[in-house]
Amino acid sequence: MDCLRDWPEPVVRVQSLSDSGATTIPDRYVKPPSERASVDPGDMVGIPVVDLAMLTDDVANCEATVTAIADACRHWGFFQAVNHGVSPGLMRRAREVWRGFFHLPMEEKQRYANSPKTYEGYGSRLGIEKAAVLDWGDYFFLHFLPSCLMDHDKWPALPPALRETNDEYGAALTKLCRRLLRALSIGLRLDAACLPVAFDDEGVCMRVNFYPRCPQPELTLGLSAHSDPGGMTVLLVDDHVTGLQVRKNDSWITVQPVPDAFIVNVGDQIQVLSNAAYKSVEHRVMVNAAAERLSMAFFYNPKSDVPLGPLRELVTCDRPALYQAMTFDEYRLYIRKKGPRGKSQVNSLEAA
Repeated sequence: MDCLRDWPEPVVRVQSLSDSGATTIPDRYVKPPSERASVDPGDMVGIPVVDLAMLTDDVANCEATVTAIADACRHWGFFQAVNHGVSPGLMRRAREVWRGFFHLPMEEKQRYANSPKTYEGYGSRLGIEKAAVLDWGDYFFLHFLPSCLMDHDKWPALPPALRETNDEYGAALTKLCRRLLRALSIGLRLDAACLPVAFDDEGVCMRVNFYPRCPQPELTLGLSAHSDPGGMTVLLVDDHVTGLQVRKNDSWITVQPVPDAFIVNVGDQIQVLSNAAYKSVEHRVMVNAAAERLSMAFFYNPKSDVPLGPLRELVTCDRPALYQAMTFDEYRLYIRKKGPRGKSQVNSLEAA
């Protein structure tokens, strides 16, 4: 396939390595000791859980919920959302159809092999640096919005219910993200529309991550430490296998998912727009020797071709703009070239 030749090296599907029965992992997946996952005393602390039952479209009248969301995003950058309005049945169906895709024969999945030009489709690496240390995971990346980028023919045709289920799931999560963004605006003591204005012509996309069983999970990661480059991420994790870790100060906390909850986190663009009132936070994914794991990361991003910097309402003499303006198109090129690299990209925008 032409798209496979666009990568700097032959593409190896991690699921194939896992299914081979090998008892060791290739050197290309072995992380330096300082980057490997570990558990420490901070691991016993949980990220905040926020009940969204009272969060209506009229977010200005949902003071207690807005305060809980804003506090979580100021101090953690992460929270688990319960009673969020998305049907648990839809959440289960979405996981099931995507798990079905990753268990299709390899030749069927290869029809959707992706390219570093767009990342859209079936992939196994981020970044195009030769000889980079890779993560232990495969994924499928696709677009919902803007409508000019969304193409059903690029979505898997199998399992048969995938495209219809994916449409329904994308519509439900877009609605949830719009409500959360308005709440984040109110949490900054701004008009509810201030942050949404930067997200006109929304960029909505999703990466479904598949982490196969790994014979040496202590040596590698499913996804290296990074902060999300976009606006907001709503993550649906595996309901049986943990793996997500969030950095809090100098500790890595393993997230214990609440049933039927979403894990919501702030991305770099909201950190910039809020002038660092809200923080994007590093996170990473562990892998497992006994079980595979699937997660669905739904990305709600700002318009891609307009320079974004701190909102002018948040820039004062006492708190000047902390970041230079940059378009999201320019910004995400970094991770597409380098792969996940902690918070190095957002830190590079800091004003002199």
